[in-house]
Amino acid sequence: MVRLTHLSNALPKSHIDLIALFEPVRADLEAVEHEYSRQVQSQVPVIPEIGGYIQRSGGKRVRPAVLLMAARLCGYTGSQAVLNAAVVEFIHTATLVHDDIIDDADVRRGRKAVHTQWGNNVTVLAGDFLYIKSMAMALSQDTMDVVRMLCDVTLRMIEGEIYQLTKNGVIDIDEAEHFDIIHRKTAYLFGGCAEIGAMLAEAPMERRQALRDYGFHLGVLFQVVDDLLDFTGEAEALGKPVGGDLREGKMTLPLIHLLKAAGSEARTLVQTIIDTRDVTADQWARLQALLAEHGSLDYARARAHEFGRRAKDALLVFPDCQERQALTALADFVLSRDF
Repeated sequence: MVRLTHLSNALPKSHIDLIALFEPVRADLEAVEHEYSRQVQSQVPVIPEIGGYIQRSGGKRVRPAVLLMAARLCGYTGSQAVLNAAVVEFIHTATLVHDDIIDDADVRRGRKAVHTQWGNNVTVLAGDFLYIKSMAMALSQDTMDVVRMLCDVTLRMIEGEIYQLTKNGVIDIDEAEHFDIIHRKTAYLFGGCAEIGAMLAEAPMERRQALRDYGFHLGVLFQVVDDLLDFTGEAEALGKPVGGDLREGKMTLPLIHLLKAAGSEARTLVQTIIDTRDVTADQWARLQALLAEHGSLDYARARAHEFGRRAKDALLVFPDCQERQALTALADFVLSRDF
């Protein structure tokens, strides 16, 4: 079992702040860690070995925390919140394991990616195990509406990954297409996490919708901030190389805005980096200058604040309380990540 208090000793300050933010559900998050450790066990030794490696990698557990706090916000205190929080962490982890293979990423959260340790074949099947295990865990409860939602969210995530792959290396992607990918890959799972909390509490539809909207906009916010951090963050804080998305052929919001606002120089520069899957120091400096000149980073920041505002506004149907304050502060925390 990995205790959050033990993790905090090795985490950056921002992660420690996040643990403080999750204080209302700290005990439940500890229980989620225990449930994850229990459910990842197998008679095939490499499976719990990989599961433990992933668990110790310092993930922020944002999705489980959103589910747990949403459940408490709606008055639910039963055991199914912990189970479903573990389910969504399994689903999220499975997507990361598969994404790293697809992207040929060597690093995840500052450590070697799973496939660099165990190879692609074992890692693909480990990701499959996590997916199927998540559904088996979900089916152990009687709330079939939750199971159907989880299946729908997972299918949307896989569709998003496939859609993104068809756009890999394509610089002529517009903002609507980019947000469609974000919705599928990230936002629907966040929305599902928040809505499941309301479903467990049998909350009225108004509150279910409000939490779904909160989670959905939080998920979009999370990804737009990631888009920004690819250009403004520090590799140590990100746990992966800066500019990784661009080198992998992925167009992000600042780049989409830049190509729409700038001339042929920006287009040629971006196309060259994507074609070579590499960027020189001079190319990176020039790209940064173009992004600043055309206000592309400022545009993405403004969109991030827009989604943060939408997320927080969705919570106004609830009375002021510790859980609402924590969910509101979570949106502010995501916005405050180092741009």
